Amino acid sequence: MRKNSFTEEDHLYMQVASGLEKMITDDILKIGDKLPSVRLLSTEYGISMGTAFQAYYHLEGKGLIESRPKSGYYVRFNQKRFPALPKMIQYEPVSHDVSVKEIISSIYSDIATHKDKVINFALAVPDAALLPVAKLNKSVMHVLRNSKDSCINYELVQGNLELRKQIARLSFNWGGKIKPDEVIITGGCLEAITLCLRAVTRPGDTVAVESPNYFGIFQAIESMGLKVVEISSCFIDGLELDCLEEAIKKFPIKAVVAIPNFNNPLGGCMPDENKKKLVDIITKHNIPLIEDDIYGELYFGKNRPRTCKYYDSKGLVMHCSSVSKSLTPGYRIGWTIPGKFLEQVKQVKRIQNISSPTLTQAAMAHFLQNGRYEYHLKNIRKALYTQCLRYLQAIIDYFPEDTKVSRPHGGFVLWVQLNKKVNDFKLRNEAMKHNISIVPGKIFSAGCNHGNCIRISFGKPWDDDADYGLMMLGKIIRKMIQ
Repeated sequence: MRKNSFTEEDHLYMQVASGLEKMITDDILKIGDKLPSVRLLSTEYGISMGTAFQAYYHLEGKGLIESRPKSGYYVRFNQKRFPALPKMIQYEPVSHDVSVKEIISSIYSDIATHKDKVINFALAVPDAALLPVAKLNKSVMHVLRNSKDSCINYELVQGNLELRKQIARLSFNWGGKIKPDEVIITGGCLEAITLCLRAVTRPGDTVAVESPNYFGIFQAIESMGLKVVEISSCFIDGLELDCLEEAIKKFPIKAVVAIPNFNNPLGGCMPDENKKKLVDIITKHNIPLIEDDIYGELYFGKNRPRTCKYYDSKGLVMHCSSVSKSLTPGYRIGWTIPGKFLEQVKQVKRIQNISSPTLTQAAMAHFLQNGRYEYHLKNIRKALYTQCLRYLQAIIDYFPEDTKVSRPHGGFVLWVQLNKKVNDFKLRNEAMKHNISIVPGKIFSAGCNHGNCIRISFGKPWDDDADYGLMMLGKIIRKMIQ
């Protein structure tokens, strides 16, 4: 009977594994409970023994169950064991300068110096083992062989036409109906955000920024001589809309910058109805919204979350994204769909760097043309979700009991709030003595808040090094709070 309920498109083992995972989450199967034998599972679900083994291997990879020699499989972990969520900081709407560059510079310097021997929980990028390197290389070789000029000439200011066509096609994933001539290719997502900021602000202007937020955005704002008003962000729902409206009443806000989907570093995903409300607010006040959607494709659930751009009818949402976090960090392929500000952004792009690299644009266009991206995304989402669970389990096992951790449903970063006795920068320095790299929470706020918080990336596949790194980090933290 159950066998008939499976669709031809879905893998049988994933259906079985999902059912068992739900039973574990709902406490029907409790920690320590013995699972049915492979033979019994095969009979119960009307599947082959091989498929039954695959289902158990999948759950074992997530750390939810464990195999005991000559005994069978047992439930190991339930997500109800997750620690409490970190407490939010409610920011007072205050306009101020930004200054985090010295801390960030020292972090990058240490990572570069110890690159080959460090256990890296700092860089928010997927490990190379998760990326389709061979297929990307094939695309590079293809365009070099078939390009009339071997890709040595300047590309169009707006970017490779075929790549813009493919990005327009990708917008279907979030419900967009974008034309290629609405897209501008950039050197990664941060350049897209920077171009948009330069197009709609002038030095001395005030920008509202979701906080905590990616430190590169604060650096960009600082480099342009802009002032910032930090808007509180929630681990579950993202940007606090009431706080934003209060700031708009108090200050002459020229732009809003937010990461609605899987915010870095919190991991929160703004509900779609809140995205619509956010677009309604900025439309009412005629304020551009610069939307960073770089993590949107890395969702763990069944459906991709919508974007703010989806709800935009006036062209005020300047959508920015990239493949840096999902496919090729080093190719520096990003883009913006800047709406009514298209010509202004093109002009800034023309002045800043004429155009983005020709070869990587052509190679990415070829890669996307061949449908390889969707297949890759399915694999990397599955891998990241598994790694997220493994890292969370290790933090629960190794860190002090009062540790609080975010529970992202996408992306690959965890926000960890520690005992108030912990100084994040001292912890980071002590961890580096053991070749463990983390990012202190201070740099994700213009006001250097979150001094007892750290960000941990789970982009590195789970292995003995990752386990050792988190175990040692837990020991250092315990020592600091004694």
